[in-house]
Amino acid sequence: DGKWLAYQSDTSGKNEIYVRAFSQPAGGAGGQVPISNDGGTKPEWSSNGHDLLYQSGDQIMAVNYTAKGDTFTPDKPRVWLAHLGGATAWDLAPDGKRVAVITPVGASEAPKAEHEIVMLQNFFDYLRQRVPVK
Repeated sequence: DGKWLAYQSDTSGKNEIYVRAFSQPAGGAGGQVPISNDGGTKPEWSSNGHDLLYQSGDQIMAVNYTAKGDTFTPDKPRVWLAHLGGATAWDLAPDGKRVAVITPVGASEAPKAEHEIVMLQNFFDYLRQRVPVK
């Protein structure tokens, strides 16, 4: 909604996730709402308008929240995805129900893929090679 900013900070001594009003002056500690409670990185707002996701170790955590006026109230973090399989990066799908994960080749504990995506560049060149024009 453009009113809240989620960010990662190590001011407590380790990376944690916080939310503050977007209009709050930079560097101000007032109005800072702690979200994570056992470390956190890479905050992502869900498109459903009710969840904030972040990474904690090898898990993706979700926090349901309510925002009314100048008050942001988070619930307790819950596990959203239990095992990232050594992923180096992830991103939330627009529907907020799935994630795309980049896993290193040869990761020993990589989860079994449910779907496979094949990206093809220069599709029409490829098509011309396969089906010659007469």
